[in-house]
Amino acid sequence: MREIRNALKGMGLIIKTLNDFLDVPEVDEDGNSFAENGLKKARFYSKLLGKLTIADDSGLEVDALKGLPGVYSARYAGEGASDRENNQKLLREMEGLPVSKRGARFRCVLAIVSPDGREAVVEGSCRGRIGFKEAGRKGFGYDPLFFLPRFGKTMAQLSLEEKNRVSHRGKALRKLKNAIKTLISKHEIRISKQSQITEVPNSKLNV
Repeated sequence: MREIRNALKGMGLIIKTLNDFLDVPEVDEDGNSFAENGLKKARFYSKLLGKLTIADDSGLEVDALKGLPGVYSARYAGEGASDRENNQKLLREMEGLPVSKRGARFRCVLAIVSPDGREAVVEGSCRGRIGFKEAGRKGFGYDPLFFLPRFGKTMAQLSLEEKNRVSHRGKALRKLKNAIKTLISKHEIRISKQSQITEVPNSKLNV
């Protein structure tokens, strides 16, 4: 939520979570790609709410694991797995691999769908490598294991400003601004990632 607020700052957005709305169901993320999952969620919420809707799907792709955990990133160690459990499984899978074989990237896909059926997809990625142990407490998910050589830190050790500048989601969100401007026109907007909604009152639009 902090990343989204920071990246979309200055656009007159009022950002809420789905917890602010009653009886909003979740969407089963059963697609084979980040784009499929993002579009499925955006289409569902756009139809449900009758608003321009944006949905995020993102995860970690490890070279040595042929792109895994990929779309299974949140449940790599099983349904309901904690970040710690997912990280520990990844470390076991990478055990014995040298630095040169630990390349990986974070990917984020943002899908945007309007009530009249217009769609757009933007993407951001960030290259790094998998560390040998967790480090840092500022991130979530695989951030404590994702080492960025240019900083000499893991993603979980970066400040929010540094993270927004180089992260997969930060890059995708910067592209999202243009996608929003081309699609909103006179629409009120609601943006969601299962738990995130953004509303733009018509009086605040200036595009």
